[in-house]
Amino acid sequence: IDPYGGQDDIKKKIIRTVGDAHERFDEDALRMMRAVRFHAELGFSTEPKTLIAIKKNSKHLEHIAMERIKDELTKIILSDNPAEGVDMLHETGLLNFVIPELEKGVGVAQNRHHVYTIYKHSILALKHCPSKNLEVRLAALLHDIAKPQTKRGEGYYATFYNHDHVGARVTEKILNRLRFSNEVIQKARLLVDNHMFYYNPEEVGESSVRRLIQKVGLENINDLMDVRIADRLGSGVPKAKPYKLRHFEYVVEKVSKDAVSVKMLKINGNDLMKELSMKPGPKIGAILDVLLAEVIEDAAKNNKAQLSLRARELDKEDLVQLRNLAKVRIEEKKEEDDQEIKNKHWVK
Repeated sequence: IDPYGGQDDIKKKIIRTVGDAHERFDEDALRMMRAVRFHAELGFSTEPKTLIAIKKNSKHLEHIAMERIKDELTKIILSDNPAEGVDMLHETGLLNFVIPELEKGVGVAQNRHHVYTIYKHSILALKHCPSKNLEVRLAALLHDIAKPQTKRGEGYYATFYNHDHVGARVTEKILNRLRFSNEVIQKARLLVDNHMFYYNPEEVGESSVRRLIQKVGLENINDLMDVRIADRLGSGVPKAKPYKLRHFEYVVEKVSKDAVSVKMLKINGNDLMKELSMKPGPKIGAILDVLLAEVIEDAAKNNKAQLSLRARELDKEDLVQLRNLAKVRIEEKKEEDDQEIKNKHWVK
């Protein structure tokens, strides 16, 4: 028994209300967002009368609790077709009651760096976002949210100075209004605030990358990269990762990886002074360098008891030549590690 033809609609991949669409949406206006969500999740088309009813009744969404709207929006953002879902919210008028700030970018041209309007670019950035993380997708959608209000000039040379920092504040306001958790809000804000990070291998050194890592946290760097990739692809650029971004990833891995140093050893200078009753001096450093070179060749030697025993033996030797050889091996190891990371990211 299927009095409303639901099974047939499922087979035909059609979204349709049960009975009169206007009555169903009057009973619960959130059903309109749910129809959009099904479109985004399942890829079904919406039956014409149902679509017309959504457009005519969209204003009723303003009476729905933000927590319920947030739940449906989250499912749309995390669906397989989030961009289509958000664009359908726009086409039906529902977006005015969810994220009206996005509507301000409709029809607003950008500059020489963009072929799309602000709104279209935002939708495409969400479409091309490589991450399935909620905060990252929200940041991709909202990264240029402040461009309409920061735009100065028109045409080829229009500018949007500080749209990233202003956008971070707008993003926080939007997500607070939608009752997202503080964790989601702060992460999305952080990504929007820093999505314009500058990197050019010829101009930006390792110290600048370290400062960026310190600012956003190493745990957020990959997410920030995903927002940048979404931004690029959403601009109509065919290549997701140009050489500059690959080189940036290389430097991030290089500076965040434990460097080859005596700090890797399970023994330190204070231990040697206690074990060998030695006073601070260059000999301590020489012994540690030799121990490090030997551990590089055989990691199994990096245990305190074995290192302590070997240190006693080295204390009786002339360390000048041994240390020179050790330094050569340490530098070789650093170069080997660096080349391995370069090869991984296809950079020179």
